[in-house]
Amino acid sequence: MSREVDLVVVGSLNIDLTAGVQRHPLPGETVQATALTTSAGGKGANQAVAAARLGARTALVGRVGADAHGDTLLAALRADGVDTAHTRRDRSAATGTALISVAATGENSIIVSAAANAQLCPADITAAQPLIASARVVSVVLEIPVATAAATARAARAAGTRLVLNLSPVVDLPAEVLSAADPLIVNEHEAREILQRNGFPVPDEDIAHASALLQLGVRSAVVTFGPRGAAVAEPDRAEHVPGVPADAVDTTGAGDAFAATVAWRLSQGDPLPTAARWATLVGACSVQQPGAQPSYPKLDRVLSTAEAAPPR
Repeated sequence: MSREVDLVVVGSLNIDLTAGVQRHPLPGETVQATALTTSAGGKGANQAVAAARLGARTALVGRVGADAHGDTLLAALRADGVDTAHTRRDRSAATGTALISVAATGENSIIVSAAANAQLCPADITAAQPLIASARVVSVVLEIPVATAAATARAARAAGTRLVLNLSPVVDLPAEVLSAADPLIVNEHEAREILQRNGFPVPDEDIAHASALLQLGVRSAVVTFGPRGAAVAEPDRAEHVPGVPADAVDTTGAGDAFAATVAWRLSQGDPLPTAARWATLVGACSVQQPGAQPSYPKLDRVLSTAEAAPPR
């Protein structure tokens, strides 16, 4: 089957309100912000933009409100060439919002109001079935209802389209979703929570985390460890992908850039470890700039950062 789209992302769109702080507040404490910015975000939109900037033919299935924030998000997606034909305006709910604090260390804390994202439903996936069938890879992010994620997994399976599952935030998923994940992508904290929820021991070594997640029935798994890199596991092998040194300014959206890059490289036929090596490189580029989408690099910057040949 001819695939006209490299990547379809099914996920959330949020307007990000980001406050810079010297440190995150303790419970009951008020701290002064050093800066406040408004920008486009949401895990689904972040992935779509990150992949599009790298050169992927990308489309996004999601919902925004019929408000000014929705206008901002759609304009940002279109400016990067993302197909928004299946990103609907919802007149019954406001656009999703993320309240983000970024400490001087670059670490972030995020509160999300799902709003219109919670209205993305299985009927939206049915309407997008021809788009999904035209894609090489579909990536689903869990800031949307579980029933919609399950509908996406079914649609991808029916179309023979590879499914990348970014289980962030962690929620309980039906077996049909987990069994379609190729790969499941989570960070080390999410991996620990998933294993504990399912009664599996948490390994001591980084490389063993991804292998442990295969017990969930997923086809493959990737676990990210920030500057320590990532662990990749498939049924016949496991591998550690070293991190790329970077002076982190803001880690907001770095996980989305990582997942988007994996999906993009898989759509280009790379094996999973190679896709993860590309993703650590893109993630390292993204943390050196403030914000989520504003920090995502284009391919020429990634290649110049690589200094030598692209990852293989």
